[in-house]
Amino acid sequence: METTNFTVIVETENQIELSFTRMWDPSLEGKVVPLNIDKRFVMLRNSSGFYTYGIYEHLKDWPAFNLTNTRIGFKLRKDKFHYMAMSDNRQRYMPLPDDRTAERGQPLAYPEAVLLVNPVEPEFKGEVDDKYQYSIENKDNRVHGWISTVTDPPMGFWQITPSEEFKSGGPLKQCLTSHVGPITLAGDRESTSIVIFHSTHYSGADLILQFGPNEPWKKVFGPVFIHLNSLVNGDDPLKRLWEDAKQQMEVEVQSWPYDFPASKDFLPLDQRGSVSGRLLVHDRYISDEDLPGNGTLVGLAAPGDVGSWQFECKGYQFWTKADEKGCFSITGIRPGTYNLFAYVPGLIGDYRYEAEVTISPGSDKDVGILVYEPPRSGPTLWEIGIPDRTAAEFFVPDPNPKYINKLYLNHTDRFRQYGLWERYADLYPHNDMVYTVGVSDYRKDFFFAQVTRKTDNNTYQGSTWQIKFKLDIVDKNYTYKLRIALATAHVSDLQVRINDLRPSNPHFSTGPIGNDNTIARHGIHGLYRLYNVDVPGVQLVEGNNTIFLTRTLSTSPFQGIMYDYIRLEGPLSSKSNNLGFSSK
Repeated sequence: METTNFTVIVETENQIELSFTRMWDPSLEGKVVPLNIDKRFVMLRNSSGFYTYGIYEHLKDWPAFNLTNTRIGFKLRKDKFHYMAMSDNRQRYMPLPDDRTAERGQPLAYPEAVLLVNPVEPEFKGEVDDKYQYSIENKDNRVHGWISTVTDPPMGFWQITPSEEFKSGGPLKQCLTSHVGPITLAGDRESTSIVIFHSTHYSGADLILQFGPNEPWKKVFGPVFIHLNSLVNGDDPLKRLWEDAKQQMEVEVQSWPYDFPASKDFLPLDQRGSVSGRLLVHDRYISDEDLPGNGTLVGLAAPGDVGSWQFECKGYQFWTKADEKGCFSITGIRPGTYNLFAYVPGLIGDYRYEAEVTISPGSDKDVGILVYEPPRSGPTLWEIGIPDRTAAEFFVPDPNPKYINKLYLNHTDRFRQYGLWERYADLYPHNDMVYTVGVSDYRKDFFFAQVTRKTDNNTYQGSTWQIKFKLDIVDKNYTYKLRIALATAHVSDLQVRINDLRPSNPHFSTGPIGNDNTIARHGIHGLYRLYNVDVPGVQLVEGNNTIFLTRTLSTSPFQGIMYDYIRLEGPLSSKSNNLGFSSK
């Protein structure tokens, strides 16, 4: 984003802060987005890099507009930086940008994915390069970057994000990181080393920043730290430079919120507040006692409906993880009015504290003991999967040998391989998946994504999955409850039928849902959706039953859904021990 003015904001022996601005006025309408942009760069004495942040402002009387993506990108010298790292188990030597050209690479199903057929370095031949294979959740996106081993001394270039408070969509939102160019991101887009501030990846239109006419808005994105390091002597520069980058990341996290930014819009710690409390879980079908919310993600976000935090992108969010007793403390919160939200791993649904939480400078709120009662109508008759908002526990096939990324061979993130959507038709060429509760194993028998099937004439067809289960006793007067938690959806319509596939009108339909595009982008989740379906007892029979799950929309290979978890609940009189109630 080009700017028009340059100002030295701070110039002392210990700090330099520069401002590059572009101010909007009505003469620019239709030419550039109606935002005032202030890009800041800060250098501190004895600091191993520089800080950068942005201040975006939309004034009240300005026109409406939408903002889909904003980020910082750094393009490094391709002859120097060849090794990329983003976590302990996600780092590797990368191909060159030249390998993606028409002379050396074969474009695949979309422009970002390229099969390397004649790379400069033969070791990369036969691999797929795709920036989406290196996405990561906001909560884990703390440090990533590149290492040069051809320079003397070896050196590293790292993007460090000490806080995700300014990022969109909450802690589980996924964004791009570093990828070939080399590019590094702290925002979200198609560079080489990138910092993503806001993006719609893995969520679609639901996360577009939409501003109406006469809607004032201002937000500070960052600061993030660009860390440079080198290894004067010693062995194993890859390991040592990465370990140093992680240590510097810890320093930056502990220093947040920073006290040096000169903009009054970035608030230091003494102008912020905190909130603490304890979250317990009450599910009478798991325990008679309240259980601690161990590992619960607890956060503050703009007031909204239950679960609205995953769509929130105009304001700030502040999250932490509760300890084994369910206790939590969130510090460094900007003044404002928030809802307190929580998501408990291992349980379906979302928690929202009934009262709004108002934070003022220096305030320390104690919300006391909070109790989350997850959705529940009766005991579990059977369940499939783990309620963790991902489809990672289900069966992820081996990739087509023609389309591999060597990093993800024998890796926990098997789902990041290219083309897995095509493997469903390989495994189920004619008939769709049938899952039998108590016999099938979801780790081996439940395909991780319900996708379309490509036909011989290059069209696509939907699919109908079957879940078969046995009931020894059926209460015809009881309304059973089918819980369907989706990890993601893309241009889909999930229809549910009970024991009869013939009715043209399904028992339940989600209607058209999702623009997450998770399947094409090698993700394992996007936006979370929970559906609670009433099943009248008269539709069930004693003995064998079948639930049909049908996806009807089918014009693209990337349409589909991923399930997080499916559960059937019944009356207290049910003999769950005879139902095959749990499916591994």
